[in-house]
Amino acid sequence: MSSKPYIKPKVAVPKFSEENGFYTTEKRSYNMSQIRSKGTKPEILLKKALWDAGIRYKTPKKKLFGNPDISLKKYKLVIFVDGSFWHGYDWENRKDSIKSNREFWIAKIERNMQRDQEINAYYQSKDWTVLRFWDFELKRELGTCLKLIFDHLG
Repeated sequence: MSSKPYIKPKVAVPKFSEENGFYTTEKRSYNMSQIRSKGTKPEILLKKALWDAGIRYKTPKKKLFGNPDISLKKYKLVIFVDGSFWHGYDWENRKDSIKSNREFWIAKIERNMQRDQEINAYYQSKDWTVLRFWDFELKRELGTCLKLIFDHLG
């Protein structure tokens, strides 16, 4: 009997190309190109609130595993701000609403969710704390999110 933990195989994401049956319009392509992974409004909102509260964080310059949005090395804390679409919020109910290029998008988002779990496990194995906030949580409940962070900083 092996003592190695079971590792799920990676979700295979098909290449997004017309040859694979995926299509897009010029307008959609432009819109998608404007979506940012860093410097989003919810991320900036959280950073400003932390700074105003006197919490001096780092936006990692040197790449940390998983590209956290905020790191507090002194407290062994990394914070991620996850977009609800890209990271699969309420996935079981929402994946049925994807109408076009379903094969690509479902695999893409499920791989993102799997990667999030891998990142969490990596930091937890090093005795770091991982906090993940949904974009809409930061917009609606910033105070609650800040309290979670402050509770960890103790």
